[in-house]
Amino acid sequence: MAQLLLSGERAAALGLGNRRESADPAQPVLLATADWLDEKAVRSLADPATDFSRGPMGPLTPLRLEEPQDAAAAIALSRLGGLLPALWVIQEAAAQQVTAPDVLAAERRSTVALAARARLPIDGLEADSQITVFRAEEDGSEHAAVIIGAPGGRPPIVRLHSECLTGDVFGSLKCDCGPQLRTALRLIAEAGGGVLLYLRDEGRGIGLANKIRAYQLQDRGLDTVDANRRLGFADDVRDYSLAAAMLRALGLAEVRLLTNNPLKVQGLEAAGIRVVERIAHHMPANPHNADYLAVKRKRSGHLP
Repeated sequence: MAQLLLSGERAAALGLGNRRESADPAQPVLLATADWLDEKAVRSLADPATDFSRGPMGPLTPLRLEEPQDAAAAIALSRLGGLLPALWVIQEAAAQQVTAPDVLAAERRSTVALAARARLPIDGLEADSQITVFRAEEDGSEHAAVIIGAPGGRPPIVRLHSECLTGDVFGSLKCDCGPQLRTALRLIAEAGGGVLLYLRDEGRGIGLANKIRAYQLQDRGLDTVDANRRLGFADDVRDYSLAAAMLRALGLAEVRLLTNNPLKVQGLEAAGIRVVERIAHHMPANPHNADYLAVKRKRSGHLP
């Protein structure tokens, strides 16, 4: 019978935070085996879809981690695969393919390779534009840079836009992503040129399926932050070292950043890109996203 490894955030959502072995949300939690802990029970513990309808489960007994770095690497690997941060731990001898530091370093996705480039006429924009696709060497994910016009003599306007299928493509009113994307392209063109990075960080980095799971939790009354935590993730798991690598590949070391999110400014500067100016990027609220925008300001620290 296997043990169960959960992210610290998910363990906290399950009410285990009062135990010494699971008191740190940043550290994975190992649960002891039990007769009742079968595949169905494990799925229920890992996926919060039934949190509000199932009865109590347990007892759950956290254990001391013998190899905390290996446990952190295993959870990181599940997240890199777009999976829920929960794993069976099976004690079997196996050839070691990668080390824990290898996996943890891969989360940062700090190196990119140019994959393709082409002209890209964009509806509503008169300026010439092109799209350049980069591939992250650590995990193979592909990210795009839309280059508009030709800014001259000063750092260009840059927008870091995280992929949002529901907002960008389907026009979801639950967020402001679609309007932010279209407005950013227009503002960059009006300024004479710049770059929009389209980053494959759906759902603040937790992936499309997990984002829709978070939507289900929001329908039950949780806000964006609490929904992500209940799923077992941090509030925002995005890392901007890859965005910095893309900008460096484009020959940019200084930018004027179009954002309300201080973490984007901090992330770029920590990765060596100088942000010489922050330009606010606010969209009008609607009845469906007013609370979401308020949470971004109050709990996620977005700037006015």
